[in-house]
Amino acid sequence: MQTNYIDLIEPTPKLHSKKCRLLSYMIKIFLQYTIFIVTLLTWYLFDFFIAMLALVLTFIIMGIIRSKLRNSVIPPNQREYNYNDEAIADWYSAKEICYEE
Repeated sequence: MQTNYIDLIEPTPKLHSKKCRLLSYMIKIFLQYTIFIVTLLTWYLFDFFIAMLALVLTFIIMGIIRSKLRNSVIPPNQREYNYNDEAIADWYSAKEICYEE
């Protein structure tokens, strides 16, 4: 019987220390809310139309940052799965910042 599933080599890491969980949470907040913060700040400081331009530009830049973080730490066999911001932050914190076992 042939299946079209990708073998899961590594599960999403679980962070145990408070420092690592806090860093992961901060990365998650950065990935999720930077677009809106930059847009609202631009709207407050400048104009609505410039804020719409900032929204589009920030959306593109955050997508690039998100994909760079994702592709730098997730194993190549698992990159075809969809990961949310929390999972990307957990992977990045576990692989690059905190080396817990």
